[in-house]
Amino acid sequence: MRFLLATAALVVIIAGMRVAAPILVPFLLALFIAVISAPPLFWLQRKGLSTLPALVLVIGAIVGVVLLLALLVGTSLDNFSRALPDYQARLQEYVTSALAWLNSRGIEVSAERARSAFDPGAVMRLANSMLSGLGGVLSNVFLILFTVIFILLEASSFPTKLRAVLRDAELRLGHFAALIDGVKRYVAIKSVISLMTAIVIGIWLAILGVDFVVLWAVLAFFLNFVPNIGSIIAAVPAVLVAFIQLGTGTALLTALGYVVVNLVVGNIVEPRVMGRGVGLSTLVVFLSLVFWGWVLGPVGMLLSVPLTMIVKLALEGTEETRRIAILLGSEAAAISMTEIPEATDEINSSD
Repeated sequence: MRFLLATAALVVIIAGMRVAAPILVPFLLALFIAVISAPPLFWLQRKGLSTLPALVLVIGAIVGVVLLLALLVGTSLDNFSRALPDYQARLQEYVTSALAWLNSRGIEVSAERARSAFDPGAVMRLANSMLSGLGGVLSNVFLILFTVIFILLEASSFPTKLRAVLRDAELRLGHFAALIDGVKRYVAIKSVISLMTAIVIGIWLAILGVDFVVLWAVLAFFLNFVPNIGSIIAAVPAVLVAFIQLGTGTALLTALGYVVVNLVVGNIVEPRVMGRGVGLSTLVVFLSLVFWGWVLGPVGMLLSVPLTMIVKLALEGTEETRRIAILLGSEAAAISMTEIPEATDEINSSD
């Protein structure tokens, strides 16, 4: 009965989150922006600035970044949206020519079935819809900024309130600090790595002469947050545009650039910088991408790993749910947790 009640409550919560996504998405973005902005705010306060001037400087920097992003994405997205029908028509012509070539070689392929099974413009429409969704979220910029301001104003007094409310306040505060530090570290490092990836991709595409370089660089930056398939989704529309605009050779060079950058970043840079990684199993990372994308839309895909990290760290806080947290974690984390009791038993036996 307890299991059924817990499952029913979970279903109700998930359904409520999906219905409330228009409200939750700006709040979650504000929460993660506040987590990233808190260290600079506290640093300015330690340097002698009072809360209000430090907060004005931090919010000013955030507004500058948002305005720059909106300018870059808005202009490129408008141009790409106008050119999208022409690209799709030309892609369909290439598909029709390929089908005619196959039929001339004796391979009978129905054009209607081929178009229904393979739509070459689907990925381009997906990229356009994701960036449009991001633009829609940025339209709530005032709501997000005001939420960030209030969160940062409450950040300094939050530990004092917890100490007054909770009995085991120090233990809870330690667990909460670990949760915030883990999310903050992941978001900060991932942001820097994504920025490096976007810059390299943008330079490579500019050298090749591919259209909408800024758009593909911004898309590479944001989709680098999407685990497993983000880099693939970011590469396909750029490769298709290079193929339509400049031919097969440039398309292959474009794909090669994406492959090299993602191999270097994914296999060399990220493991060294991230250390043990995010502490989640590969399957859980992929399922979290699907789940949060279904619940919260494109922004949920971008925030899937931080949100799952929060769930996992929250589950580690109690004995009843720690087993679920172990199942969500990676094998290395499970081994380290099993080695701790063994080491403790050896110490006790030697004593």
